[in-house]
Amino acid sequence: MTEDGGTQRLSTEGADQLSLAGVNDANLNELARITGARVTMRGDTLTISAPNAESLARAAELARGLIELARQGGLITPDDVLRLSLDTGRDGDGASGPADASRLALPGVRRVIQAKTSGQAEYMQKIAENDIVIGIGPAGTGKTYLAVAMAVDALVRKRVRRIVLARPAVEAGESLGFLPGDMQAKVDPYLRPLYDALDEMMPPERVAKALETRTIEIAPLAFMRGRTLGDAFVILDEAQNATNLQMKMFLTRLGVNSKIVITGDKTQIDLPNRSDSGLMQVERILTDIEGIAFHYFTDADVVRHRLVRDIIRAYADDAGD
Repeated sequence: MTEDGGTQRLSTEGADQLSLAGVNDANLNELARITGARVTMRGDTLTISAPNAESLARAAELARGLIELARQGGLITPDDVLRLSLDTGRDGDGASGPADASRLALPGVRRVIQAKTSGQAEYMQKIAENDIVIGIGPAGTGKTYLAVAMAVDALVRKRVRRIVLARPAVEAGESLGFLPGDMQAKVDPYLRPLYDALDEMMPPERVAKALETRTIEIAPLAFMRGRTLGDAFVILDEAQNATNLQMKMFLTRLGVNSKIVITGDKTQIDLPNRSDSGLMQVERILTDIEGIAFHYFTDADVVRHRLVRDIIRAYADDAGD
């Protein structure tokens, strides 16, 4: 490589070639678009050519991260390429990223579940190291998804005996009116996102059996009152809609050998009075307690469609005007 640029070749041995290149070379094309380099792949060699040293170095750095993802069996999309480029830019030297991220291989799940940004990897590490973790950030950052994955992993490894998933039953800015059926039928619509996350972590028959034996319990937050949750991995989702009293009640359910993960988005509070949000209160009063960790996601951690990231930024800009 010269100061004016040059060519660099990277080995892709052990990587899933189709996942690395993407459909119709979409991932390689995205890498080229972001860095201004020319990227080609033949056999087990990825060749990068760039007009200057800076572009070549950046393209090679991103390519190494993508190759590592492909070696780990991850499904890579152009959005992942863009996300990795933003992540390495945020970290400065690009030392952290998906190649160093936490990853879980859950029984019955064909693909590896792994952090796609350094922020997600840090979140998973905090969950592993602390008894209570509070994840705050915008939609699409994997707050709940990764928490459920960590819970299932803990259950499979017999680190806990059960999983408890809870959500406040609060309407999202609209009146749903009377819902027919028994109590479970009335609250299930509020809990559906938790069922969806769980369905991606375990085969359907295992989910059904775990729910039947109450090894996994999915319930409205109000149902937690009066209980002590021992030997459990407990997740409170959409915590911005828990009131101050509900949040205190939930946190004091923590029993021996249990872990609590609380997730929420401060921009989506559906309570009549924003100041009543228990998530806002715990952020003020629990930050200095050992064993409780806060993690803040940013729009760089969004792992849904790239437009979700742009939408979040647009709303944030509008709120700041």
